Formats: sequence, C-alpha cells, structure tokens
Amino acid sequence: MGQHPLDPLLSPRSIAFVGASAKRDTPGHDMMRMVRNGGFKGDVFAINPNYAEIEGFPCVPDLRRLSESPDLVVLAVKNERLEDGMKEAVAVGAKAAVIFASGQLAADVAPVLTQRLAAIARDARMPVCGANCMGFYNDLDNVWICGFPSPRRPDRGSIALIAHSGSVFGALAHNDPRLRFALAISPGQELTTSMADYISYAVDRPEVKVVGLFMETARDPDGFRMALEKAAAREVPIVALKVGRTEAAAKAALTHTGAIAGTDAAYQALFDRYGVVRVETLDELAATLMLFSTGRRPGPGNLVSIHDSGGERELMIDLAERIGVGFAAIEHDTKQLLAAQLDPGLEPENPLDAWGTGQNFVTRFASCFQDLMSDRNAAIGLFSADIRDGYYLHQGFADAAKAVAERTTKPVALVTNYTQVRHDTLALMLSKSGVPVLDGTLNALIAVRGALAYRDFLATSEDAPATLPASLQGERDRCRGRLASGQILGEAESLMLLSAWGIPSVRHETATTEDHAIAAANHIGYPVVLKTAAEGVTHKSDVGGVCLDIKNDAALAAAYRDLARNLGSKVVVAKMLRNGVELSFGMVRDPQFGPVLMIGAGGVLVELLGDNVSALVPFGPVTARRLLDRLKIRKLLDGFRGQAPVDIESLALVMSRFSVLCDELRDLVSEIDVNPLICGAEIAAVDALVVTHGAKSWT
Repeated sequence: MGQHPLDPLLSPRSIAFVGASAKRDTPGHDMMRMVRNGGFKGDVFAINPNYAEIEGFPCVPDLRRLSESPDLVVLAVKNERLEDGMKEAVAVGAKAAVIFASGQLAADVAPVLTQRLAAIARDARMPVCGANCMGFYNDLDNVWICGFPSPRRPDRGSIALIAHSGSVFGALAHNDPRLRFALAISPGQELTTSMADYISYAVDRPEVKVVGLFMETARDPDGFRMALEKAAAREVPIVALKVGRTEAAAKAALTHTGAIAGTDAAYQALFDRYGVVRVETLDELAATLMLFSTGRRPGPGNLVSIHDSGGERELMIDLAERIGVGFAAIEHDTKQLLAAQLDPGLEPENPLDAWGTGQNFVTRFASCFQDLMSDRNAAIGLFSADIRDGYYLHQGFADAAKAVAERTTKPVALVTNYTQVRHDTLALMLSKSGVPVLDGTLNALIAVRGALAYRDFLATSEDAPATLPASLQGERDRCRGRLASGQILGEAESLMLLSAWGIPSVRHETATTEDHAIAAANHIGYPVVLKTAAEGVTHKSDVGGVCLDIKNDAALAAAYRDLARNLGSKVVVAKMLRNGVELSFGMVRDPQFGPVLMIGAGGVLVELLGDNVSALVPFGPVTARRLLDRLKIRKLLDGFRGQAPVDIESLALVMSRFSVLCDELRDLVSEIDVNPLICGAEIAAVDALVVTHGAKSWT
C-alpha cells in the first residue's frame, strides 16, 4: 500500500508512550501491555523519568531524549499536561498523536483546551485520534493503542469499525471473537481527524470488506460525503447506526416539509445516495457486519432458508414479511429434487422445514440446502438452527451448512432464533470457515435485507437529471431575480416559479376584490377553489382559509366576503381538480448536506401518516420512480377501487425537474412546500410556498 496521510497514526513504524507507568491497573501500564499483546514489530519507547524500562520496553525521561522522531506519540496524561505534551511532540518531529484524556479544564478560557490542541495539530499537519477516545486496534499491521486491558487476541479480519461511542467501541471489539476486525477505531472528539478520514483510510485497505459506523454526527460533512462516495465507487459497503434523530433543527421551519424533514431525513437521503445500509441496534450492526465480512455478494433473486422446526419456519416467514424480505420462488425442478428426499408430510417449498424422523439428517439437510442454494432464484441462504456446543446434532447441522457454503459462491449464514444459545466454540468455528453465525431471527433478516439492498444499489445505473424546457429560461432568470429580494413567495408566485421549471400547476389568478374574484372564476371555469393570500398565513386550512368546490358566482361572492372579513381581501382563485391522488413534495436546505427533497402523502395527511421519503438533489426520473415505490400510498398511483392509474413516467419527470429546481436555487431558497400535487388525469401543483434564505417573516 502506498503512503497514506494516516499511516503515521494508524500504521506507525515507531511509537512513544508519554505517561507510561509500571504501576498495574492504570492506563499508563495497560497501554504498554496492549501494544505488546497486539504484536507490534516497530520501535516502542516508554516516556517516564522514573524507570529504565516498562514491560520490557526501554524508558526515557522525556520525548527530547529520543534518538529519533517517533511516528506516533500517545499522550496518556492528565488534561493539565496535554498542551505542553502536544507542543513537545510537535517540537521533536512526531507525525501523529493519540489523546486519551477528555481535553476539558475547569475554569478554562477561550480558546478552550481542545481548540488550542486542535490548532497546534493543524499547524503541524498532524493527524490526531481523540481527545476523549479509547484508541484503536489495527489488526492488519499489529498496532494496538488502547489504555484499557481487554481479552481480545490478534486475529486479522475484514471488518472496519469506527465508533463515536467509546462504550460501543469496547462492546463490539472486546466481546465477540466472531467479529474479526481489520480496524477498530474510537475517534473521540475528532480534533483534526474525522470519521470521514478513517473511512477513506479503511476503503484504501484491500483487506477491508465492510465498514461499520456508530455515529452521532458528521463533523466534516463535505469530507463525510466524499468518503461515502469513495466507498461506493470501490464497492465497499458501509453499515451505519446513526443516533441522535432529532427534530430540533425543524422547529423554526415555516413549511410542512421543513417541519417533517428535520436533521435525520438529510442523513437518510445521504445514505440512500451512496448505498449506506442503515441499522437500528448494535445487534443488527454486528449481524450485518458479519454477513458482509465474508466478501460474498447475493446473486439475483431472494432468500432461501432451511429449518429443523415448523414453528421457527413460520416465525421467520412472519418477520420477513414485516421488514420486507422476500423469499425466492423456487423452480419446479428444485421442488422435485426436494420432494425425493423429504420424509412424508413435509412440503418441498421455500422456506423449507426438512426435519422429519432425523434419519441421516446431516446428509439430508446438506443435500436439501444445496438444492435450495443451486436454484437460480436463490440469492442468499440461511440455515436456521438453535445450535449449542457439545451436541452431536448441532455439530451435524454445522457440518451441513459448512459443506454447502464450500460448494457455492452465494452468501450462506447460520441463524439462531434465540440470541442466548450456548454456542461459542461452534459459532466461532463456523464463522472462521466462512459461515457467519447470526443470533436472533430478526437480526439475521435485517442483515439479509441490507445485503440485498446493497446488491440492488450496485445494480443501479446512472440516472441523469431531467432537462428543463429551453423556452422557459427567461422565466427562470426572472424568478431568480425575484428570489434575490429575500422575501417569502406567496402561493401565486410560488406556482409561477414551479411552472418556470416545467412543473405543471393548476390554473389560478390572484384577486383583491369580489368582482375581480368572480371575473377570475369565470375565466378559469367553475368549479373553483378560493383561498386566502394573506401574508403570514402558511397553513391556510388551519385558519379556515380554503373554500372548496365553489360552483357559481353567488357561492363565490359569499365565500369571498367571508374570507375577506376574516383574513383580508387578497385571495387566489384556482381551478378545482377532482379524482386524483394527493401527494406532497418539498425541499429543506440542510445545514450540513444542502437541499434535501421530500416526497410523501399529500393534503392534510402529510404530517398525520408519516409517509414520506427523502433524497439529495438533483436526480433523474429512474431515481424518482424508486422513491415513489417506497411510499405506503404507492398502490393508489396504480389505480385503486376503480380509479384510473396515474402516469408514473410523467410524475417521475415532474419529481426530477423539481430536484433540478432545488439544486439550481440552493443559493437562494431555504424551504419549498408543494401540497398538494394532484395526480389524476392531469398532474398539477395546487398550492405552494417558497421561503428564501433568511426569510422568517412576510415583511
């Protein structure tokens, strides 16, 4: 591997440990034991004036007494000594540092200690792990930097873990030997070196087959996005557990879209763009990492599974349906092969319950599982059994699963349905032989879902954003000029803006008198909708500002007088559209990742149903169709109970054009809300609101 900026930190040739100690059960002593246990082959120096050696490593009084500059300096000292320690490390030419302490001082003054430490490191162009970190394990190069003892043993694997939580780092790195790491890193406060940098380093190592993240936030948003893009380009899957799903960022939003999107929608959109597999729990994270760590990719098709229990087979069916994992429809020839081997009363189907009398069970399970895996519709296989150590039956199941895995290139895993079975020896043996043992039916199925989703992500083709009508370029230029004024655009102006980007909108006119409103209605044609255009009203239906299905002049006059009396004389008269599915779409500008587009159920249901998806902009019609397919109300677009189907191609084009609008206006617009978009015989935006940067009022 060529030189990487993080090599001095993660793969150093020499290490100096400041704060090393011969006193047992202290971080200063434990870190010396850990670097030795990891098998580091380079030069190691303990820095302490009170000893000649510690744990067999030579000891010198301070960094200045070293005969040469160390690649890495580990600062295991109190916060009060960190600043001097960093300055000394820079002075002796150290190329990287690790800081265990918190970096917090009582009665500190600005700039605070962590900022001062970061400035020292940045000026020296020094990568730093920490402060407030647990260190790291680089099992590829036998570098263990950790101030706490652990029972782990060197065992080079293919998983890279980067965890913002030190406890999560310890839980995954120190407990289950099935999780075989290439790298495990606790970045801490990321003074100079962020999660993005570690991802970039990990995907540069050919040994790494999957990267797992436990993340609180992206401290380097641009770098994080580029790191995910790099991983996607190199086809190294990323599995992320993102915590802190807060809506705090949306509290001040003026639109439905802004209120719904929040911070987490931007992360989800980012993850979708780059194929990041998202999980919810540490158990799901571990299971998914183990499945990906084999390096095998699912083929076309879906899941096949074999069971020794009818009840647990039904459990898997129920859970798979709940989370959206499909079972492969096996072919007739496969069913015939299975039928010839099964005991009476067992059906040749997928999922397969193969336990009958138990006679020749190893041969029978291996043969049946092999037939399932050989089916052209089988993408990935699970062998379901609650194995435990010291039981001949479960040793036989393990042998059968291992034999099948050796005869296929598709992913194979063994799944236990109960997470507390006693199988340490058997599970480790299987995992090392390429058959990960995934504990818990749901955890295993979520891992399978992630593997299939990543396969589908890799299969997606380039999807160019829609082109815009050239004839409307002048209108678009005029709209940009209007947006530069920094004011919120009302409904009429917002609909005009949409039209300039080729997004159809309902016929409408603005009126300020009763006679003008009646004239507009006659020009548009009844029935019409009358809506307030009062400044400061963002959600018209909440204040009685919408009158629907007005059929004649008299009804319009009465409705206008009522609106004018309560909300002011300015109104919008629009064509009443019928018989369509209501969608909403909009944009909110995320402070980290830019414009995030949202599509969801429309009308008054937009916030009630919680049926929405998000995406980064811009994107093409193919991506738009995939987003629409993820909506709960998707079936309504195909026609429901006699309703005509919506032209999905046209709707996808509208979505793509809107994504281009959001991208082109990212420097001017903070929020856009289009609700509803009526999708029927024609597709048209009925109401819209555009909020420019800095606009939080109508004045």
